Amino acid sequence: MGESRLDTGRIRAARGVIDPVFLDTPQYRCEALEPELGCGVSIKLETANPVRSFKGRGTELVASQLAEAGARAVVCASAGNLGQALAWSGRRRGLDVTVVASRFATKAKLDRIRALGAELELVDGDHELARERAAAIAQYEGIRLLEDSLDLETCEGAATIGLELMDGTPTFDTVLIALGGGAMATGVGHVVKELAPDIDVICVQPHGAPALTRSWHQRRVVTTDSTNTIADGVAGRFPIPEVLDDLLLIADDAVLVQEQSIITGMRLLYNQAGLIVEPSAALGIAAILENPTRFADRNILTIICGSNVDLPAYHGWIGVH
Repeated sequence: MGESRLDTGRIRAARGVIDPVFLDTPQYRCEALEPELGCGVSIKLETANPVRSFKGRGTELVASQLAEAGARAVVCASAGNLGQALAWSGRRRGLDVTVVASRFATKAKLDRIRALGAELELVDGDHELARERAAAIAQYEGIRLLEDSLDLETCEGAATIGLELMDGTPTFDTVLIALGGGAMATGVGHVVKELAPDIDVICVQPHGAPALTRSWHQRRVVTTDSTNTIADGVAGRFPIPEVLDDLLLIADDAVLVQEQSIITGMRLLYNQAGLIVEPSAALGIAAILENPTRFADRNILTIICGSNVDLPAYHGWIGVH
């Protein structure tokens, strides 16, 4: 096995760069979830910040470095949450931010990107086409391309969540982490495994977007022709080789869950915890629902990673009107 790209020293230093508004998010045992799930459940609420997702931790590092270097602009591709975070961090530091997204992305996310002052370009395709277009803009304009999960700042920014999870004596034996591009899974997993190797790190992806999970199991990059999931935040088709290498170092397992389990998880979080979450944030709960025997009597922590949803779609999923 190779060495991780991530460095715990840099991750600790990152806490001094990231705006405190993104740090030290609520973390608590959620007993109301436990009767239906059959295990101890704690949640880390990464939605309690101005962009309602964990992505601001990484974009703060990127925007800070660019501002210090005198850069004027940055571009990224985003399913929505990274774009919001980069728009927020860039605006704060006087950077011109361009976000490329699929026109089929969640409307609430696109509206918020515009509201935060970024230039938004839409493509007639999925997130992978947006990635290609963002790279072309960066090359043409000679500006920084921020690539989520490939760029270490996004992973090490997310990894500061892991430092907070491990502050004090952990009350959990398993962490369930949503798996998309891999920044959060590799970042949090790196810190957890370095500080408490016995804690299980389990990554969760939808059956409708299984590329990185398949890659982990086969120990090589596996791509897919399409995705089909309501969990738009994790719907990638082309895993990044460097990210897979990091994931192989820290993940104890990677599992796939059904769409109905994601919806049931969202409903549970709404009814029992009072939380409106996007589908990606319910993946950990979905994993418990699909394999209750595996998690019975264990103490689970899952990261609620985003809450940017179109309310009409959300109401349809969970049956609240």
